[in-house]
Amino acid sequence: MKRSSLQSLIQLFFTDRLLKQLGVSPHTVAAYRLSRPPSALRIEDLDASFLGKFLDYLEEVRGNCTRTRNNRLAALHAFFQYVSISEPVLALRRQRILAIPSKRHEHAPVAYLTEEESAALVAAPNFDTWIGRRDRALLLLAVQTGLRNSELTSLRRQDVEFGAGAHVRCFGKGRKMRCTPLRPDVAVVLKEWLLRQEGKPENPVFPNSNGGKMSADALQRLVAKHVATARQTCPSLKGKTVAPHTLRHGAAMALLQRGVDLSVIALWLGHESSETTQIYLHAGLRLKEKALAHATPSSAVPDRFRPTDSLLAFLEGL
Repeated sequence: MKRSSLQSLIQLFFTDRLLKQLGVSPHTVAAYRLSRPPSALRIEDLDASFLGKFLDYLEEVRGNCTRTRNNRLAALHAFFQYVSISEPVLALRRQRILAIPSKRHEHAPVAYLTEEESAALVAAPNFDTWIGRRDRALLLLAVQTGLRNSELTSLRRQDVEFGAGAHVRCFGKGRKMRCTPLRPDVAVVLKEWLLRQEGKPENPVFPNSNGGKMSADALQRLVAKHVATARQTCPSLKGKTVAPHTLRHGAAMALLQRGVDLSVIALWLGHESSETTQIYLHAGLRLKEKALAHATPSSAVPDRFRPTDSLLAFLEGL
């Protein structure tokens, strides 16, 4: 049986597995892309020892964080799962590589905007200009719906529905469509923005100055510009680093603080699992304070468990 080369396996992994079978987004493909020419490597070079040294190099030499190291490992795991299907003789190599564990790392607190900070940000653009009206509508939609950056820039005119049950439709991660309701005030601003400019149904809701789709960099510059303006009227913004994704976190926290169930928030944000939404519980200090207020102090001293078995006593003392 002729063994495929590493180069052909990598090419098949991208074209057959990622694009054709899984239908992943270009962002996922970019995350899996190697930083060096694959033609310079052989499949025999990639064993558990070599890849372990590569992961150590990322942290110790390049200074990458643990999260980046784990992302690279996830890409390697996905590749070798596919390799073992195409090349069964490499199954043992695949098992050893899949046994390389991800590192645990500290999760930084979720950065989000309060309702006062969001209001200051939405009020920052100059409503007398075309760009200001566009930016106001975009920021207002972002802080209310929590759409991802790519979902905001990819939103088309035909994806917005007004009237009873006003909402926006978008394709999120995994090519899954979801509908997000619009508050009446947001629907009014968005409708006014669309009525004041001509466009075809497939045109972007928030175009750039040339009428095309807004880039990710342009969205970041837009948010940074108006955050700088909002800091003049909202002092609490001065100590915060605000990115477009921060607006998404703010929308989630606003829902959580209003008592919306985590499973509903997960559907609202387009999370694959409600476990992803758990991060907002840890960030919600007001929720913790409210839970503490319901706790009643007790003067009774709780009894401590004393193991009778020698093995249990040893384990208890560790």
